Order: sequence, then structure tokens, then C-alpha cells
Amino acid sequence: MADKFRVLFVCSHPVQYQSPIFREMAKHPRLDIQVAYCSLQGAEPALDPDFGIEVSWDVPVLEGYSWINIPNKSRLRNLQGFFGLVNPGLWKLISSVNYDAVVVLTGYVCVSFWIALLAAKLHGRAILFGTDAHALAARDGKGWKSSFKRLAWPRLFGLADVVIVPSTRGVEMMQSLGIPDERLALTPYAVDNAWWNMQAEAIDRAAVRRSWGVPQDVPVALFCAKLQPWKRPLDLLHAFASAGVAESHLVYAGEGAMRSELEVSARDLGLAERVHFLGFRNQSQLPAVYCASDLLVLPSEYEPFGVVVNEAMLCGCAAVVSDRVGAGRDLVKAEESGFIFPCGDRNALAAILRDTLSDPNRLHRMGANARRRMETWSPTENIQGLLGALDQSELLAAR
Repeated sequence: MADKFRVLFVCSHPVQYQSPIFREMAKHPRLDIQVAYCSLQGAEPALDPDFGIEVSWDVPVLEGYSWINIPNKSRLRNLQGFFGLVNPGLWKLISSVNYDAVVVLTGYVCVSFWIALLAAKLHGRAILFGTDAHALAARDGKGWKSSFKRLAWPRLFGLADVVIVPSTRGVEMMQSLGIPDERLALTPYAVDNAWWNMQAEAIDRAAVRRSWGVPQDVPVALFCAKLQPWKRPLDLLHAFASAGVAESHLVYAGEGAMRSELEVSARDLGLAERVHFLGFRNQSQLPAVYCASDLLVLPSEYEPFGVVVNEAMLCGCAAVVSDRVGAGRDLVKAEESGFIFPCGDRNALAAILRDTLSDPNRLHRMGANARRRMETWSPTENIQGLLGALDQSELLAAR
């Protein structure tokens, strides 16, 4: 096995979750990494179409590792659509530097993915890529997309020396498509556990609740995501109403197209005094949101992973997720760190809320279990998974 791998990561843009892992990789004795960004959206303000507001992350995303910005020649200059990212400079970079491997994290629905893939193949670089998906279903529900993926994905991912996926369910999906185990690697979708633990310790839970207008001693359920249809925030609102736990409160942290509908529905259900809308919360504000809550609820019908589950559990929140949330299998153990319910089943969700929000001791115990679960789902495991994938790609190349 190589003592040290020289690796290029090709990324669409800086992501607040990935940057801390790059910083850890930069310090690892077996890795020499370079990150090539096709856009600096996230580090620079830009409109997020799902939040509906301009967003730039308020935590460091470009510090502590080597990175370069590859100019985007697209006229569209955005992260949406096949022609949103066109970065021909990737070809020169990959062809001129003797990387041991190129890891492409852009997703395949953009021109730049194919530039990087072809350059790596032509110049003999190992190529690693994958998807965070755990099912073939598309977010918009169009059946033809699932059929297309079933036919195309075995060929697409067959082009990778090793397919990297962030969840156990993702591994199982790739296996179902015929990708052999020797070409699969689990690289757990992790956040900066140390940062979240440190931030959580400094939160004044009572002060945060006072700022929300929520009493200190009541149970609080939390929705933390974009207020978009595929996240199904209305399911939670109606289940919360049906649960009927006196004095409990519900908090929505996020922005999006459904906010007005949710506010009207909360009033119509007679819950205006117990349902709170915080709006968009940037990364540095989220530890306070989780620490002042008791139970994260993510009812999404489409959720490749759901990294808010990581964040909430690190802050001592149990998690209730639908069976469409990729993180569920890996992070949520029923009755211990949370619950998994059938997507769209408001009655099942209401029953969970009724049982948990009415039992403060149970909520506290599950929150502590959630924290313990996260001890072994961290950047350490992500990097170990990557090193395993790199070692495997070297073995396969030697055959």
C-alpha cells in the first residue's frame, strides 16, 4: 500500500460540512490533498433557490487546507443544471499533476464532472465518485427518472475505480445495481463532531428559549430544514396538533416557499402561541437551536442523508425521521436514540410525538444515547473510509 496518497478533490463549491473534513485530511500522514472548487458559492453570497434568500456560510470554509478555484466558463454560472458548471481548467490540472487519485464530488449532472472523469481516465489517475442517494426515486417523483437510473447507473458507476457512498443504505443500493463489493466504500457522511460538541457546551438553553418565548420546562419538537414540499413540514404540524401534548411547543428553523402556508395552518389549528418560526439560521446559530430543543423531527419524502440528524444528535437531541431519510439506518436506533416512521403517516408520527413529548425523562435519556451514537460517526470514520477506498483502488490497478 502507498505510504501517502496525493489526491485531488473536485467539488462544485465550498460546503460547511465538508471543509472541516478537508482540514483533518490535510493533517493526516497518509494524505496530500488538493481541493479544486468549480464555484465559490457558499464562501461568497449567492441566492439559494430553496431557501429563497441570499446565503453565505458564517463559519470558515476555505481555511486549513490547500484549495484552488477553477474558473467556471458557463454563461449560467450557477450550481443548477448540466451546463451550470463548465470548468475546462480541470483538464489541465488533472493532466499536469501526477495525482494518485481524483475524487469527484460534483455529482454527475454537470459538464465539469465529465471533464474530470475523462481527464482522469485518459491520464491514468484512479477515479473515485459516488452519490449520496440511497434510492432511485427522484425528488420530483417522476417515474421515468427511476427507470433511467436503473438502466444507466450500473454503467455510470462502473466507470469508477471505487464507488464512494456516505450511508449503509447507499451501499445496499449500489449492491442492488450490481456494483461489486470490492469497488464499494462507505465514507460516512460526517460533520465536525469536535466543533459541535464544543459549541453545545457553551449554549445557555434557558436564554435561547426566552428569546423564542418558550418556557424553560416544556418539551420542544424541532423542524430544521428548508420549508419545501419534499421536506413535508405540514406533516409535522398536523401530527403535532394530533398528539395533543399540553404545553409542548414546535419550532421551525428554516426558510422556504411553504412558510406562509405553515403560519396560516398553525393559526387555523389554534397553535399560533405554541408554534414558532425562526427563519433561516446560519451555521454558527444552529447549536443554540438544537440545544434549546428536545426532539428533532425530519419527515422528508426525499432525503439522501439528512446531516441535520448528525448535528442535532451531537447537541443531545433525539431524532424522529421518516423511512426516506438516509441517516436513519446508520444513526437512529428505535427506542434508544429516536424513531423511524413510514413517510407520510401522520398518525404514526403523532403517536411518537405523544409518547415522547409527554415523557421528559425519556427525552433526556434518548438525547444522551444520541450523543453517544455520534462518537463513532465522525470525520475519523470518513477519512478511514477514504483511505480504504484509495488502498482498494491501488490493489485493483495492480491486477
